[in-house]
Amino acid sequence: MDTYDLITRNAEEVVTDEEVRELADDPDGKRAYVGYEPSGVLHLGHLLTANKLIDLQEAGMEVVVLLADVHAYLNGKGTFEEIRETAERMKAQFIAYGLDEESTEFVYGSEFQLDEEYTLDLHELELSTTMNRAQRAMAEIQGDETAKVSHLVYPLMQTLDIEYLDLDLAVGGLDQRKVHMLAREKLPEVDYEVRPALHTPIVADLTSGEGKMSSSEGITISMEDSTEDLEEKVNSAYCPPTRDPEPDDDGNERENPVLELFEYHVFPRFDEIVVERPEKYGGDLTYEAYKSLAADLESGELHPADAKGTLASYLDELIAPGREKLHELRE
Repeated sequence: MDTYDLITRNAEEVVTDEEVRELADDPDGKRAYVGYEPSGVLHLGHLLTANKLIDLQEAGMEVVVLLADVHAYLNGKGTFEEIRETAERMKAQFIAYGLDEESTEFVYGSEFQLDEEYTLDLHELELSTTMNRAQRAMAEIQGDETAKVSHLVYPLMQTLDIEYLDLDLAVGGLDQRKVHMLAREKLPEVDYEVRPALHTPIVADLTSGEGKMSSSEGITISMEDSTEDLEEKVNSAYCPPTRDPEPDDDGNERENPVLELFEYHVFPRFDEIVVERPEKYGGDLTYEAYKSLAADLESGELHPADAKGTLASYLDELIAPGREKLHELRE
């Protein structure tokens, strides 16, 4: 796999392709980041972007993980002391999951976001940004919560983070797209350069295939899950034997979350996937590419129950080191 393909693997959107291709021509020492609110135990949403960071490290880039304590405070996630304790646990989980400690820089937002220069730049952005523009950028992250002034400041801070962390690439889930577009619009207004961005997909709800997997509703897989919990969740997942599932009762398109988890979480981390089956059911199946597994599920060669059992096994292998680290930290 060439460097560009590795950098963009499983990206839902590349902004812009020309800028990312230029980055891929000379990636060594270039800096990419994801920002995470320290709000709890890592779940598959965090780990999807972490998989992309691992790709970028393999491509030769340096990775910055912003432990966004000020953002978390503005979003009502607790006191700074509580948020810092959560952030330290998240840091340990990311390393346990597979981020290379030597080429990963963990930065707290409070290390630079309270400085005078940053604050003055933030005020300058506040002067030039309408409330509607800021709220539009924050809407998908904010959800249904009534907008507060802190929510309007939040995306402007993310815009400045890209400059103050000296980044070459911003990475985030597709729900960060509007924030990154705001950054591309606003950074030149304070005489800073725009940077390219990669957006990773949003995995569908595990049980229905609709919407997105949501930790707030308890329908996700996290590093807190035991092997048994994980198996139970995966076994109950929506997984029709087709690549194009039927729409729901309202006519909305459903995705297959089992296939999505194979594509975005398992295949990027393992060279081959082995589906273990008794000889009377055809024996083991081995896959080196996601498309082959998806095609076999669609054709009926691979039964959904076998796909789920295999998925649970490989996901458990991925999150087990983080689960063990959590147990160590809590003892």
